[in-house]
Amino acid sequence: MNNLNDVASHYMPGAPTAIENELILNWYPHRILSRLKECGAKSLLELGLGHGHTALIFNKFFRRHVVIEGSSVVIDLFKTKNKSLNIEIIESYFENFSTAEKFDAIVMGFVLEHIDDPGMVLDRFRQYLAPDGRLFVAVPNAKSLNRRLGVELGIINDIYDLNENDIAQGHQRQFCRATLKSFLGDHGFEIVWEEGIYLKPLPLGLLQQLPRFHDNLQAMLKVGIDFPDLCVGLLMEMRDQKSAS
Repeated sequence: MNNLNDVASHYMPGAPTAIENELILNWYPHRILSRLKECGAKSLLELGLGHGHTALIFNKFFRRHVVIEGSSVVIDLFKTKNKSLNIEIIESYFENFSTAEKFDAIVMGFVLEHIDDPGMVLDRFRQYLAPDGRLFVAVPNAKSLNRRLGVELGIINDIYDLNENDIAQGHQRQFCRATLKSFLGDHGFEIVWEEGIYLKPLPLGLLQQLPRFHDNLQAMLKVGIDFPDLCVGLLMEMRDQKSAS
């Protein structure tokens, strides 16, 4: 099991991937909330604190908000910057967390690519979903347009390879849309909704040279919704197969 403090530098202000991380992490929580707003979800269990963007967004909408985070460095940074939020932060590896509580929603935002045994984590957390609760999963997409271009340019040998940036951030695997859907189904979940996150046609350095850079980023988020197979990230909503039957 990796020491999460070893990769914590990538969650500090000014990290190399900060622009796109902030873009994506401030986008997909609102997409999840749009799915939950009509079902009256009151409690949320969130796996991973990361940069803290998602926790700040979600916390405005739930009466009960629990976040599990394995890095003490990340927790301390978040608490230093946010002293008065109604969030219960539990320092624990996901594999070790246990509770008798049931949650209306569980969010695994960009965590399954990091952990040693994602199947075990899915099995474990399925029992923490309330009846008709919803699990939301977001992961990087191995078949994204930019990774496909990377193969053609000889930057990576295969779309499923882990590049230097993946390794530096503690990634252990790549998912694509097909493998993620199969994996979730194998662990007892029925997918009820999915979309893409951020259709990125060019490297960030080139995008920054274009006029209306930030407008282009927002446009790529909106267009990407309908093209998950080509997007940087995948977002899926599931329910327990037993509750669906």
